[in-house]
Amino acid sequence: MSTPGADHAVPVSSRTRRVPSRTVTLPMRIVLAATEDFGTVLGLIDEAAAWLRTRDTNQWANPWPDREARDARVRRGLAGEKTWIVWDGDIAAATVTLTPRLNPKVWSRPACTCDLSERAIYAHRLITARSHAGRGLGAQLIDWAGLRARSDYGARWIRIDVWSTNTALHRYYLSTGFEACGTCADGAYPSGRLFQKRTARIEAADTPLLGQPSPARARSAQELVLA
Repeated sequence: MSTPGADHAVPVSSRTRRVPSRTVTLPMRIVLAATEDFGTVLGLIDEAAAWLRTRDTNQWANPWPDREARDARVRRGLAGEKTWIVWDGDIAAATVTLTPRLNPKVWSRPACTCDLSERAIYAHRLITARSHAGRGLGAQLIDWAGLRARSDYGARWIRIDVWSTNTALHRYYLSTGFEACGTCADGAYPSGRLFQKRTARIEAADTPLLGQPSPARARSAQELVLA
């Protein structure tokens, strides 16, 4: 099985967060990525994978199921205009890939306990650069996605599948308003713990890190979500 979900990464746990000394330009720009951003997204993935090897998890120890399939998922996200990059000046600070379409190999009953008939946005490859870890950027990015999906698509949920053995990440999502909603039916799938958050619970940040999406590449939110 080859899905985008296995590429989801990793906010820092509260016990390891460190605020870098570099100055951050606020608000940062969020831009719909294009195919030429493949190297940028891959750089964020490789940086996260290297950091994960220092933590108590086997997440991303190797690309899943192999590098060729992983890279193909990234390219599909870019070509389908599903991938966003947060830019702090000329530094790629974070990325996320979003789609309103569930992957039935991951999100299916009875192992998944969500109401899959309700509209939702599904997040993949949520990654924060190490230079920007500890600032809450990942949480704001996921809430930004949920607010836009609620406004433009009527989504009731934002959902994410999480690496099964990364229990610190499970706790992180629970602490930010997500609820557990079962597992992937395929026990061999590594990103098999499922979480969702009601978009109605999301409020705009008091101190926003993200500005409005750049119009340079982005289509309207309606076109993006419904594509």
